Amino acid sequence: MRPVRSSVLCRLLPAPYSLALRSLVLVLLCITPHCQAVQAENVTVLEGGTAQISCRLQNYDGSIVVIQNPRRQTLFFNGTRALKDDRFQMVLFTQRLVRITLTNVSVSDEGGYFCQLYTDSTHHQVATLSVLVPPETPTVEVKQEAVEGGEAELTCVSPRSKPAATLRWMRKGREIAGVVSLQDNGKTFSVSSTIRIPVERKDDGAALSCEAFHPALNGQKRIRHYRLDVYFAPTVRIVPPAGILREGDSLTLTCSVTGNPQPRNTQWSKINDTLPERAEISGTTLQISRLSQSHNGTYLCQAQNDYGRAADHYTLLVYDNVSVTTMVPSTPTPTTPSITSHSTTPTLLPPTLALDPEDPGAVVETHSAVPYAVIGGVLALLVFTVICVLIVTIWCSVRQKGSYRTREPILAWY
Repeated sequence: MRPVRSSVLCRLLPAPYSLALRSLVLVLLCITPHCQAVQAENVTVLEGGTAQISCRLQNYDGSIVVIQNPRRQTLFFNGTRALKDDRFQMVLFTQRLVRITLTNVSVSDEGGYFCQLYTDSTHHQVATLSVLVPPETPTVEVKQEAVEGGEAELTCVSPRSKPAATLRWMRKGREIAGVVSLQDNGKTFSVSSTIRIPVERKDDGAALSCEAFHPALNGQKRIRHYRLDVYFAPTVRIVPPAGILREGDSLTLTCSVTGNPQPRNTQWSKINDTLPERAEISGTTLQISRLSQSHNGTYLCQAQNDYGRAADHYTLLVYDNVSVTTMVPSTPTPTTPSITSHSTTPTLLPPTLALDPEDPGAVVETHSAVPYAVIGGVLALLVFTVICVLIVTIWCSVRQKGSYRTREPILAWY
C-alpha cells in the first residue's frame, strides 16, 4: 500500500493550528524512512533589512528542491541560481536545512515564498515574508496662519508607514486631540492629524510637538518639534531720558518696537514741524545734540507691519541753563530755635515743572500757586492804597467846601 504523503495531510489541517502543532503532526506522520517532508518558517523584517528564508527538510533523499518567489518565479533549483537577482543568495544547503537570504528588502518583496520538494509527488510549504515600514520623523504643515485673536490650523503628516503609524500632538506635556486621516497607498499608509487651536499674542513661540508611534520602533517614537508663530500688529514705546533737559544738553530717544513680523522700518517725525537739522536717526534711536528751546515740541515714533500700525510720542521741553536756588525754611520746635537753610543746588524737578500724566516721559511746564499769591497780595495792596487816597481826597474836598459856605453869611452881616 502506498503511504500517504505528509504534505497532503498538512494541507488538510485547519487554519487555526499553529506551526508547532503542524510540525508535530508531520513528525508523527513521517515515521517511515521513505517519508519526506518540507517545512517553511514565516519571516518579518524591516524595509531595507535582510530576510532569511529557511526550508527545513525531513528524511531528505536527494530529491529536487525548488524555491520560488511570490510570483512563482524560480529563485533556486537544487542550490543553483535560476533568477538573476543578486539580492538573493543561497547561504546553506544541507539534508536538513536550505536557507537563502534577501538583502535590501522592500515592500514589493512581501508575500509567500514556496519551498518545494519534488519526489514522486510534490511537497511544498510557504514561508510568508512580512515587511515593516517604520515612519520617518513626521512633518508639520501650516494650513491656516496663526493671527492674534484667531485660530491656528496645523497638520502633522507621516507620509509612509506599514502598518499605519499612530500620531499624537503634545503641548506642555498634555495631548491635544486631533482629527486623524488615513490613506491607503497599496502596500503602505499615509497618516495625518489636524488640530485647530485659538491663539493670542502670548502664544507666540509656544512649543508644540507631533509624535509618531509604530511597532517597528520597539517602543521608541519619532518626534517633530514645532514653534508656534503668532502674527500680531506692532506695539511702540519711546524710552525717555532721565532728568531735566537744558540748553546745550543732548537728547537720546529710543523707540522700543515689538511685532510679528517685526517691522522693518521705524519712522521718526515731529508733529507740525520738521525734524531739527542736528537730529540723527540710527535704527530705532533719535539723537539731537546741543539742544535749544527751538527744539521744543512733540516727537513721534511710528512702526507698521502687515497686521497693523502703532505710534508713541514724546514732548520735549528744553529749559534755560540756569541754576535754581530754593529757600527751604525749617519748622521751629519748642526746644530748637528756628533755622533757615539756603540751598544753591539745582533741584531734580523745579517747582515750575511736572510730569505729563499722558506721557510719563515728557516734562511739561506748570505754574506754582506761590507767585500768584504774591501778585494778588501786591495788587490788593495797591487797590487798597488807591481807595484810601481817594477817600482822603474826597473828605478834604468836602471839608474845604463847608468852610467856604460858613464864611459867606458872616461877611454879608458886616
